[in-house]
Amino acid sequence: MEFTGERVIPKKMNPKNGLLIEHIARYKFASMYTKGRVLDLACGVGYGAEILMAMGEGIEEIIGIDVDEESVSYAKKHYKYLWNDFFIGEGTDINLVNVHGKFDTIVSMETVEHIEDDYGFIQNLNNLLRSNGTLIVSTPFGKGRNEECSNPYHYRQYREEEFRDLLSVFENVEMFYQRDKRVESKREDEKYYLMVAVCNKKS
Repeated sequence: MEFTGERVIPKKMNPKNGLLIEHIARYKFASMYTKGRVLDLACGVGYGAEILMAMGEGIEEIIGIDVDEESVSYAKKHYKYLWNDFFIGEGTDINLVNVHGKFDTIVSMETVEHIEDDYGFIQNLNNLLRSNGTLIVSTPFGKGRNEECSNPYHYRQYREEEFRDLLSVFENVEMFYQRDKRVESKREDEKYYLMVAVCNKKS
């Protein structure tokens, strides 16, 4: 599988690569909230499952789903264990819940900005969560959902208030912010480039 710069492939990247370090940091952060049956939606090549299981507590199973067939094939070859599996699927597919069931935790990193129907995508994640389930979702800061986006892979990039509005279907939304490998509560003297939201489903 070729490394193009859009998908993180740890085995083909320098361990000191900034993009890789940042992505690993987000999965390490997410591991603090993962438990039970876990879905990694838009899992890419599957490396996140390994991080979540190594650092998380109370995880029973991890299912990775990605739209890219080549990435799923790579994940099955390099990151498949007894406690996880990987499947091809679309995040907006309302039948995912019928095929894979519901989850206690969903992790979806840098996905929503790639989805044209972002509100439908978030609603589908909500439907895939069990009662009192948790979603950890991240997205880069941007100029606004109606502004032209320089990234050719993104439909839009959000201002914080727009991202919070998108997540309003959830009962509690706690926002964290990333710079380099730090994911933390906001510090007024710091400039961040990415938001990570921890959301709880309304019971």
